Amino acid sequence: MNNEELKVKKKLIIKIGTSTLTAGTNRISFAVIESLARQIVELKKEYDIVIVSSGAIATARQFVEINGFNKHVDSKQALAAIGQTKLMELYDNIFSTFGLNIAQILLTYRDFENPVANENTRNTIRRLWQVDYIPIVNENDTVSIEEIVLGDNDKLSALVSVITEADLLVLVSDIDGIFDRNPHLHADAQLIAEVTDLDSIKEFIEEKESLLGTGGMSSKVHAAEICMQHNVEMWIVNGQRANYIINAMGDRIPFTRFGKKVGK
Repeated sequence: MNNEELKVKKKLIIKIGTSTLTAGTNRISFAVIESLARQIVELKKEYDIVIVSSGAIATARQFVEINGFNKHVDSKQALAAIGQTKLMELYDNIFSTFGLNIAQILLTYRDFENPVANENTRNTIRRLWQVDYIPIVNENDTVSIEEIVLGDNDKLSALVSVITEADLLVLVSDIDGIFDRNPHLHADAQLIAEVTDLDSIKEFIEEKESLLGTGGMSSKVHAAEICMQHNVEMWIVNGQRANYIINAMGDRIPFTRFGKKVGK
């Protein structure tokens, strides 16, 4: 083994939501997945990486259109079952052109309540890293509906961060982070670059909650609460910015940081 292989890598969890994957359209954007792959090629030099990806239902809608199919939870679960394989196929096709290998892990929130399931998941992820595969995690929507109804995988990514003892969770969003006022309504809204006390920002979150909906700031703050309780740093970065993770790591773009700094 050479020195590079002997070096212990830090652990990075990247959560990418439906709004980012679709780039504001009703279809999954190949360019968004390509941008993520390009960054991961660089990030893999220093990090073991897990991707927590939403987007199965949005992917299915590119292939299936049935009247009334989207109105009920069970219909959305069926869409997720159709879209999950298609979404993974997209990741596999695009990532493979960058020399990246992927593996799928489907979890439910009940899995995190079971110590044996936690250990099995942790061991699987570690083994995948050892053989140079990137785990792509999603909620198993055919048996669990929490992500469909509530959080667009924000909580799931925080729980994955905890069981893997990650150094950093990056939530890729469609906004730069937490603002002191709703930036969609107030041009003078100021970004809050660092949060060490969640109580200090609650008044700002309440203002946005109903506007941002599923996967909005309320669920992201809940994810931050889980991370901060377990000493995992969390960032919210804007996936519409070029090289958003690498540039955030170089402090070249604005973003919001929760908790301790990586390596500190």
